[in-house]
Amino acid sequence: MLLLQFSTSPYCRKVRLALGYKGIPFQVENLTPGLHILKLKPLTGGLRTVPVLLPQLDGQPAAIADSTQILHSIESRFPSPPLLPADESLQAEAWMIEDWLDESIGIATRFVYYEFRAGAGKQIDPSVLSQLVIQLARRQFGINHASAKLAELRLSAALGLLHRRWQDGSYLVGDSLSVADITAAALLSPLALIPQYRIDYPWLFERIAEIHALCGETLPPGFETAPVGRSPLAENSSD
Repeated sequence: MLLLQFSTSPYCRKVRLALGYKGIPFQVENLTPGLHILKLKPLTGGLRTVPVLLPQLDGQPAAIADSTQILHSIESRFPSPPLLPADESLQAEAWMIEDWLDESIGIATRFVYYEFRAGAGKQIDPSVLSQLVIQLARRQFGINHASAKLAELRLSAALGLLHRRWQDGSYLVGDSLSVADITAAALLSPLALIPQYRIDYPWLFERIAEIHALCGETLPPGFETAPVGRSPLAENSSD
């Protein structure tokens, strides 16, 4: 399988986590923002966003766009190990949380991240090109100080809910890793570069690190500066 991606995209990270957990061999092709449209539109029928998965296998679609649709596809075609609970009601709950993270909390994280990178986080990469990309992203998504503050409040409430769920058990839904867990680990990973979040939510980054280890995926930027502890996932996961 070939994954067309931006290496820094949390939504592409989400797909890599799923493929890694299932042990599905894949390669990645990192696209250039802007120019990526020329490659994606003919493959997807007009869609312009990554990730796009090219299964390159007989009997499978030529291209699958959108991280959620990719997860649906690989779960149906490669059901073991599962990324959904056996119980159908819990499956629906896992997909509901995945959608909430995609459509609300992932976007809130984006706002907080780009606000940080435009201000106190400029030193992470102060180059002209990096700052130009950040400013273009802020303009594209309508990110400003006021909208970032609202995103912080939404993110704070979401992290409280995730903490309660992860505190009650090792997983967000059911008794095994699911699409909900990997989506949370991927979409919240940009917060690792923001020192205040590392201080306020150490449990979050312990969980993100553990899920990455279970999926055989390299940790996102930010983890090399502050080691995290061992999460209950390691104690409860099978060999």
